[in-house]
Amino acid sequence: MSPVEFRRWREYYRLFPFDDRHRYHRPAALIAASSRSNVQQGFADFIEFLEPDPALAHFSGSDVSILRTFGLRPPPRKS
Repeated sequence: MSPVEFRRWREYYRLFPFDDRHRYHRPAALIAASSRSNVQQGFADFIEFLEPDPALAHFSGSDVSILRTFGLRPPPRKS
């Protein structure tokens, strides 16, 4: 593979990553959200459900909503 071809492939995968989020979660969320009237809001909800933020895993839903209400981010998880 030439250096030019390598750079083109690298740019392609930077734009279109080959990971679970892009291969599985986004299409599943799009299909699920298409049945809602507000597709954009439904899409975000389904992505959050399919791929939750690991930093928020130990917080309850009410904890997260309170933190977001005040514009705060949760503290990092202690090991």
